[in-house]
Amino acid sequence: MEIIETHDLCKSFDSKRAVDRLTLTVPRGAIYALLGDNGAGKTTTIRMLTGLAPPDSGTATILGQDCWAHAVGLRTKVGYVPERPRFYDWMTVAEIGWFTAGFHEKGYLERFGEWTRKFELDAKSRLGKISKGEYAKVGLALALAIDPAVLILDEPTSGLDLLVRREFLGSMVGLAAEGRTILISSHQIAEVERIASHAAFISHGKLLLAAPLDELRRRIVRLKLRFETDPPDPAHFGNVLQKDGSGKLWQAVLQDPREEALNELRRTPGIHDIEVSPLHLEEIYCALLSRPNTT
Repeated sequence: MEIIETHDLCKSFDSKRAVDRLTLTVPRGAIYALLGDNGAGKTTTIRMLTGLAPPDSGTATILGQDCWAHAVGLRTKVGYVPERPRFYDWMTVAEIGWFTAGFHEKGYLERFGEWTRKFELDAKSRLGKISKGEYAKVGLALALAIDPAVLILDEPTSGLDLLVRREFLGSMVGLAAEGRTILISSHQIAEVERIASHAAFISHGKLLLAAPLDELRRRIVRLKLRFETDPPDPAHFGNVLQKDGSGKLWQAVLQDPREEALNELRRTPGIHDIEVSPLHLEEIYCALLSRPNTT
């Protein structure tokens, strides 16, 4: 079952198109990474998914319900952590849980307490005095206390130290194992790759490519070789995203490589040291951005 779906989703601000006909499907239990640079349209997409902004056109649904028309009902099923959560910093960790529980159903406060203990947060600590990592964990505990089926995180590790970022992201694996579906927006592509099951790359509001990670690694590869006389035409082996080389060494990044053509290349006289290898997500994103038709 597809838990999150968008179809031709569009949103503009003044004359600028922030999200441009975005179509995504997020399956149940996925850790789905929405990847792109700052300004790519990730936060605007999340605001429409969380019912904080209506789309200009297109549709966005979570659990089969329209994100704008049923925004109030979905807030009991969708946990959301914004990029920069802001609480009443004069409150303690326990007090912010008690305050937030007033807006939710019975059992919220007990679950919040369980999550703060799991995250090793001191209930008596003032929010204005705790570290950035602990502050981020408070936001996650508040979101998880509703026992959400879906968790949406917008740049959740922004501003955190490396080890804290890795710890925070590592906790997502356990949450997904409990059956939750997680959508995580980030421009820190290399770190998100450690936990994601699916990824979508967007730039200037447009979708570049979306697929499970194992499919991405099959569909976009780097071809390296050494030639004696003339280099082969890379377009013969797939859609060329990048090409470079020096002297008799040659390499290209290919989308949807053609296996038969690659097998034929291995039998071609004068071509040596052929290597076909998958790319990391950050390399895939850079290659997709370099396409001549990318805007």
